[in-house]
Amino acid sequence: MRHKHGYRKLGRTSTHRSALLKNLAIAIIKYEKIETTLQKAKELRGYIEKLITRARKGDANAHRAVFAALQDKECTKKLVEEISTKYVDRNGGYTRIIKTRTRRGDAASMAFIELV
Repeated sequence: MRHKHGYRKLGRTSTHRSALLKNLAIAIIKYEKIETTLQKAKELRGYIEKLITRARKGDANAHRAVFAALQDKECTKKLVEEISTKYVDRNGGYTRIIKTRTRRGDAASMAFIELV
């Protein structure tokens, strides 16, 4: 039973899962809209929204915290200086998930996740 279980394992070890979320977060910051499986998109939503909330302050500590999570200088700069300034008046809900299709190879449900 998975009552009150806090996250999806996605069939990966914990280090592989954290690397996957980090790379998906970098991709969504870079391109602002990506297509992935529905479960990965739902797991990424919480990860990226916490980063955007932290980046909204825009100070040096925000830069440090976001860089510690992403390990990518360009994406950290874009998130803190460009993306997070759009969401200053917004209390959460920075992303949108749109279900698209069923993948032919393994019948996984796919979805777009984009920044609002």
